[in-house]
Amino acid sequence: MRGSPEWHRHEHTVRRVREEDVARLVEVLVRAFDDDPIAHYFFRGTRRHERGLRRFFDIQMRREYLAAGEAWTTTALAGAALWSPPDRPRPGMRDLLRLVPLLGDLMGVGRDAGNVARLLADIERARPAELHWYLGVLGTDPARQRTGVAGALLGEVLPRIDAEGLPAYLETSKEENIAFYARHRFTVTGEIAAPDGGPTLWLMWRPPQAPSERRS
Repeated sequence: MRGSPEWHRHEHTVRRVREEDVARLVEVLVRAFDDDPIAHYFFRGTRRHERGLRRFFDIQMRREYLAAGEAWTTTALAGAALWSPPDRPRPGMRDLLRLVPLLGDLMGVGRDAGNVARLLADIERARPAELHWYLGVLGTDPARQRTGVAGALLGEVLPRIDAEGLPAYLETSKEENIAFYARHRFTVTGEIAAPDGGPTLWLMWRPPQAPSERRS
């Protein structure tokens, strides 16, 4: 389903991610999240940060969103949006086992391990119980930011979610992203402060929109 033109300033052709796109899109997302506060909290240190993000996005895209979710990009591979549908089960032991290759980068040692574990538990507890679409990742290559890529990616899925009468949910740790998501009718419903003076994570919820509300 194509998004309508009001969702983005420039025309970007959006399509589903294919297996052969993954390697390039992983690098796009690594660049897109290079300055993300929560990414630096999870993967501390320059080498660990880049290596951890690369492994994380590769695992997420190949094993999670291509297999059991929805992954969208543009024909130019300028960004990616990764969604979990409402009928997908909450993370369980199988999902945790898929993250085993990340543990050395993600958990670190000593206090870092406990802080990361507590934050992940807080994030999972905060996620609404109501059926919803979950936007796990939205990222644009820095060279293509502010050209409408993210809006086009959202515009491919949000109208369909609205037609289904379902809400959407996401978390962001960049305060400047709040205004962008607010333009797409997400509102902040809560905050999570990472342990030990870590960054804030804003929780955002979007009720289903009527066609007139989407155009306003």
